[in-house]
Amino acid sequence: MNLKILVVGGGGREHALVHTLAQSRKAAKLFCAPGNAGIAQEAECVPIAADNIPALYKFARDNKIDLTMVGPEAPLVSGIVDHFRLGGLAIIGPTKSAARLEGSKSFAKEFMRKYGIPTAKYEIVPNLRKGTILLQHWRGACVVKADGLAAGKGVKVCANTAEAKDFLYDVMGKEIYGSAGSTVVLEECLQGEEATIMAFCDGKTLIPMPASQDHKRLKDNDEGPNTGGMGAYAPAPLITPALLEQIDRTIFKPFMKGIAAEGFDYRGIIYFGLMITSNGPSVLEFNTRFGDPETQVVLPLLDTDFIDVLQAVDERHLHLLPIVWKNKHSMCIVLAAAGYPGAYEKGKVIEGFDSSAGANVFHAGTERKGTDIVTAGGRVLGVTAIADRLETARATVYLAVEGISFEGKTFRKDIGAKALSVSGRPL
Repeated sequence: MNLKILVVGGGGREHALVHTLAQSRKAAKLFCAPGNAGIAQEAECVPIAADNIPALYKFARDNKIDLTMVGPEAPLVSGIVDHFRLGGLAIIGPTKSAARLEGSKSFAKEFMRKYGIPTAKYEIVPNLRKGTILLQHWRGACVVKADGLAAGKGVKVCANTAEAKDFLYDVMGKEIYGSAGSTVVLEECLQGEEATIMAFCDGKTLIPMPASQDHKRLKDNDEGPNTGGMGAYAPAPLITPALLEQIDRTIFKPFMKGIAAEGFDYRGIIYFGLMITSNGPSVLEFNTRFGDPETQVVLPLLDTDFIDVLQAVDERHLHLLPIVWKNKHSMCIVLAAAGYPGAYEKGKVIEGFDSSAGANVFHAGTERKGTDIVTAGGRVLGVTAIADRLETARATVYLAVEGISFEGKTFRKDIGAKALSVSGRPL
C-alpha cells in the first residue's frame, strides 16, 4: 500500500512526525505544510500556513492525500478535522468540540470535575474585577492560566497573591495574550513532580505511549520563565507500572467515559500533563495533539509501523493492533535563540550539522537562505538520541549539541538529571 500523507505544521514535533512516517513501508509520498528547512530533506514542503484550513483542504483534495496528520493545536481548535471529514478526507485529530479540552482551560477543568478526574482546585475568572476579589482571599501560591491558546506561555506559577495579581493584570488588563486571556483560571499550586503521558485514542480505546518528562523552564534547575519546552526524555522512571495502573483507573477510564458521554468524535492523540502528588496523580492539563518536545523522544521508541497505528485510530480498530515499543531510552535537548521565550533575533547561520553523528536533529525554527540554514524561530532545533541506557543517550545528545553552533545558542545542561537521580545512577 503506497499512501500519500500530509503533515500539518512546521516545528520540531512535525519534523519528528515526518521522520517517523518516512520509516513506514506504506508511505509513498510525504508532504508537510508549511514545513521547515529540515523537514524539506524528508518531505515535500508546501507553502500553506497551518491555520489556513480552506487551503489545506483544497491541497489534500486536489492531491488525493490518503491521510492527514495535524501537529499543532490551533487548527484543531479551529475545526480542521470537521472540515476535512465533511469533505470525505481522512484526518487524525479530535473534532472542534472535543479540541476545546485544550482550547479552553475552563472547559477542561469543568470536564474533569464532571467526570471525576483528579485535578487542582480552581476558580474560573470572567473578568479582572472578579479575579482581583478572589485573590484577596487566596492563601499561598497560585497558578494563573489564560483560558485560551497562548503557545504554552499563558501559565504562571505565582509564589504569592501580589505576583498573581500582577500577572492577572498583564493577562486581563494589558491583554498580553489577546483574546486567549479574556477568561482566566486560578488554580491551587500542586506539589510534586510532573510527567507527561500521551496516548492514541480512537474514541473507544485508549493506548498510552511511554511516559516522558518535559522541562518547561528556560534555565537549569527549573529556573527562569516558562517556555514551550527545553528538552525531554523517555521513558520517565517516575511512572512505575503500579502508578500507571492507578492513572488508568483514575484518569484514563474516566476520560474515556467523559468523551463518550459528551458525544465527542475523538480519533487522535490525547496528552495528559500530570502532577504526581503525595495524594496520587492529578491532571494539570490536556493537550489534544502530540506534545513538543515530547514527540521527539517518544516516537523514536515506536517499533510498530506508525501508519498502521494512525490508520487504526482513524478506522476505530485500535483494540485490534498490538503496539510495540523499543526497550530503549531517548533524550532531546532543545537549542533556542537568545532572548526566547521573549523577543529573539532570526537569521543566524547554523553550523555543525555534520558533527551530530549518533543523534537526530529535528528542525523547529529554521529556514534555508541560499546555501545556509538559518534560525527562524525561538526554539531552533531539537537534538535527540536513543540508546539502550539513558546515560548513553544523554552523553550522545550533549556531544552532538556541543558540535552545533549559531550565534546566541541557548540550552539547558540538566535535561535527564531527575531521571538519573531517581534511578540512583551517577550523572
